[in-house]
Amino acid sequence: MSSRVAQTKIKRSRVRRLGESAFGMLLLARAALMALIALVLVVAGVWTSWDTASVAMTGDERGTVTVTTCGDERCSGTFSPAGSGGSAKVTVSQFVSGGRGETLEVARKPGSDQVVRTGPAGVLYAWVPLGGALLLASLVVAGGLRMRKTALATGVCGALVMGGAWALLTF
Repeated sequence: MSSRVAQTKIKRSRVRRLGESAFGMLLLARAALMALIALVLVVAGVWTSWDTASVAMTGDERGTVTVTTCGDERCSGTFSPAGSGGSAKVTVSQFVSGGRGETLEVARKPGSDQVVRTGPAGVLYAWVPLGGALLLASLVVAGGLRMRKTALATGVCGALVMGGAWALLTF
């Protein structure tokens, strides 16, 4: 008789089974939402960086600029194309310019008087918004998805991009 009691299954009620499946669906929805937020952050970082980074990496009109004057956020100078052509007055971000009298390798944005710095320092500086987005996404991945190692790797990559840009532009 005791073996028969041990084999008897206790059925859970319909309400309990429905509650357990609803809780599982909420957990799945939370994970999907956090993954979507992290993805949107990274895509926004790429989208923001691409306009400047594409010019810094593969700009068609390359040359040098000699910085003559600096304002609060922008410096201006004379752009000398690498090939033939005359010089033109252009503007560059003050953070990448270094100051008056500096001569920088730059690429000109098509259809504008703005230039972006080329080389490793310019390319990393152009990708800084992506680095910030990776740092923010790492917080979402760690807190919302509970993926600590992935979040650590994502955050380190973002910090390396931002720190590398700062180091190359400063030293």
